[in-house]
Amino acid sequence: MFGKKKVIKQYDKNNWKPVLKCSICTGEQVAGFKDIHTGKFEEVMLIKNSRDMDAFMRIYDVTDISKEY
Repeated sequence: MFGKKKVIKQYDKNNWKPVLKCSICTGEQVAGFKDIHTGKFEEVMLIKNSRDMDAFMRIYDVTDISKEY
């Protein structure tokens, strides 16, 4: 009867692109958005497993994400 509502948060798709920052040393991954004009990265959430990644992509309605090391 009462299911979870699909919550989609908005971001400026014209100025920001979704990025997965990966550490070469520790393997830590952080999902966030990078300003395409300045290169500034804004962290949104720590990605510990595929469930976290799926949640990030679902919350922000992201279909493609690039990795940066």
